Amino acid sequence: MKTITLFASILIMAIFSSSALATSSHLDQAIQHAQAAVKSDDAETVAQHARMSKNHANAAKSDNDRATNRTHLDQGIESLNVAVSEGKDGNTEAAQQAATDAIQHFKQATLHTNY
Repeated sequence: MKTITLFASILIMAIFSSSALATSSHLDQAIQHAQAAVKSDDAETVAQHARMSKNHANAAKSDNDRATNRTHLDQGIESLNVAVSEGKDGNTEAAQQAATDAIQHFKQATLHTNY
């Protein structure tokens, strides 16, 4: 009986830990997709990664377990809007630069936590 209780306890802790990790990493995932956008060779792929990054950045706004600077988060999202627009227009370098700007804002959002 003790073995079953121990196993159940470990399983419950693992479930809660994995869900906590998933919700706290939206900004990290936004940064990863923005980095993938910067490394992409064609404008459409840059735009695609920028859209995914933007989705995660917007989700990061509601993450309560990680302090972020909303101003930099919003500026990063605006940079991703530019990256998507430039990517759709076929301007690969401009889209990559906008994604680079977004990365910088997201990193600043985690360093300075003034609201």
